[in-house]
Amino acid sequence: MEDPELINQAIANNVRAQRAHRGLTLDALAARSGVSRGMLVQVEQGRTNPSVSTLTRIASALGVTVARLVEVADVPTVRIVSKSDVVTFDQGDVQARLLVGADVPMILELWDWRLAPGEHHDGDAHPPGTREMLTVLDGELTLTVYGRSHVIGKDDAVLFTADRPHRYENRGEEELRLIMVVAEPREAHDH
Repeated sequence: MEDPELINQAIANNVRAQRAHRGLTLDALAARSGVSRGMLVQVEQGRTNPSVSTLTRIASALGVTVARLVEVADVPTVRIVSKSDVVTFDQGDVQARLLVGADVPMILELWDWRLAPGEHHDGDAHPPGTREMLTVLDGELTLTVYGRSHVIGKDDAVLFTADRPHRYENRGEEELRLIMVVAEPREAHDH
């Protein structure tokens, strides 16, 4: 895995560059993303290790993928991401690995998630039209969307509209592992 300091610096540079490209002030980005101005300052100065939720909110407000924000180098025509370069967000008993992502022609992210028994992750609402597809590799997922829970077993797959808050939960007794694709329509966020 890349050095965490290098990743934090890449996030800082990428957020600052994307914000500047759109002519947004820190206050404007804070209003669009729901992330406080103080947290944005810390992110842009590389002084914090932002959570997946924080990066997702910032990325959505900027109209880019989380992958674009954590990218250490420019994206070539063919991009192979070795396992040592995969960015991992380790939150104790919940681990999310952003395997690869793209933001042209649409925003796509490929994730590998692991949740210990009894753990959950609350996903924020994505922009309208965002879809998530996932398959359960190990364990059993309880997915709650629009206030309704659905159980997805090992080797099953699900597709859902992710423009509302949603929850991934492991109510089982073994580790839950799932692979997820987030597909977000490409919209012009510059007004």
